[in-house]
Amino acid sequence: MQKFDQIRPFYDSEVNEALRGVIHHPMMKALMSFTFPEMSEEEWKTQLLRTHSKRDFQANFIYNAIQEVLKKSSEGLTTSGFEHLEPHTSYLYISNHRDIILDTSLLNVTLLEKGLTMTASAIGDNLVQKPFLQTLSKLNRNFLVQRSLSPREMLQSSKLMSEYIYHLIRRENRSVWIAQREGRTKDGNDATQQGVLKMLAMANEGQTLTEFFRKLKIVPVSISYEYDPTDALKMPQLLAKANDEVYVKEKNEDFNTLLSGIIGQKKGIHLHVGTPLDTELDIIATESDSANKQLQSLAQVIDEAIITGYNLWPTNYIAYDLLNGTTRFADRYTEKEKQVFERRLEMRIDVENPILKEGFLAMYANPVVNKMKYQDA
Repeated sequence: MQKFDQIRPFYDSEVNEALRGVIHHPMMKALMSFTFPEMSEEEWKTQLLRTHSKRDFQANFIYNAIQEVLKKSSEGLTTSGFEHLEPHTSYLYISNHRDIILDTSLLNVTLLEKGLTMTASAIGDNLVQKPFLQTLSKLNRNFLVQRSLSPREMLQSSKLMSEYIYHLIRRENRSVWIAQREGRTKDGNDATQQGVLKMLAMANEGQTLTEFFRKLKIVPVSISYEYDPTDALKMPQLLAKANDEVYVKEKNEDFNTLLSGIIGQKKGIHLHVGTPLDTELDIIATESDSANKQLQSLAQVIDEAIITGYNLWPTNYIAYDLLNGTTRFADRYTEKEKQVFERRLEMRIDVENPILKEGFLAMYANPVVNKMKYQDA
């Protein structure tokens, strides 16, 4: 399928050659030293040179790297909902998005452990501009979302990506992960962009919209981190937005955020998958014939599933109470947890700046506010 060459990960036949091309790279050495601290360089190089498939690379190397990340930067990963999924079945996981690398990696770690089909995952090409990172992402079954294109090029690129996602799920029986919106959520408000659904529907030919989405087997995914390791890094963008200014990223900002997300402290992490959307699509089909209204309804269904599946932590309740000057959720956290959170707040931002303080607290509090729209938080 040459038409997908611009965006696809490596074929298995290309994996060994790609590994040989980066085996001596200092970043590969750093990654392997982190992943296998007890192993000699000669040993991990020998193992890498014996690797001939993306699955082997993910299962034998990336899986272990993520286990080390969890050990060093969290109190562990908990999961729920995976009992509703079938083995040897491909799904389209539409997820809220907090961390560039970990959101997809933690899902794949769980899918591997539970004997379910791992995903190919969308990643912005702005995050893998360095040749080593692009190679690593293609080994890890990432496909590229092309950014910074003209409107005409963007339309062509969106159609190509839509066709590729459909091809993966329907022809290769490969699951796919995609974020519910472009880029990570900065303010804790998880909302599905209709544009993402519109892009997915570009591959539809001759079916009703709801029939098409039924074939993709959409599974909403909610990931929550007790502490967001990149919380303070999101503040300059929120500040610019509050001041009605255009935010310009600093050089290497994406890469620094990527690293902070991996090594920064997260405490608890929970990953929940919903049930594949099915009867919901029947209801949407009867509500309206308008494609736009159907996409809007589908976005709302996904939003509700992600928000209700989101695991709220003590940090979320503390932030809500601090932001609103209440003790409404005081039974959901201890005084010590509150003190630790307040200390983090003071260490990471200028608390004298009301915009920064409010933005930081809202990022943690908004999941509580959103959940209360559907059920008791």
